[in-house]
Amino acid sequence: MAPDAQTLMRSRYTAFVLDELGYLLDTWHASTRPASLEGNAPGVKWLGLQLRGHAAQDADHATVEFVARYRHHGQAVRLHEISRFLREDGRWFYIDGDFVEK
Repeated sequence: MAPDAQTLMRSRYTAFVLDELGYLLDTWHASTRPASLEGNAPGVKWLGLQLRGHAAQDADHATVEFVARYRHHGQAVRLHEISRFLREDGRWFYIDGDFVEK
């Protein structure tokens, strides 16, 4: 169990890299969780995660800004997002996020 939103963000990135879809669903809050997820597309290679910042709105709400980099069939892609997290019954969950345009 992640002690804070930033740690959960790091573990979710690792789950994306390893295609651990069950973990991603388990750490996604029920209010916004999709019914299922698709694994990485063929040709995707994850390259790294950079946490740009995090902020606690209160004891149970936080945001994490990150940039995840990957290649898809040789083309570099950057995913820049500000994600929202909620702690419920002592456990952190991903809620949703807003993409940041370049």
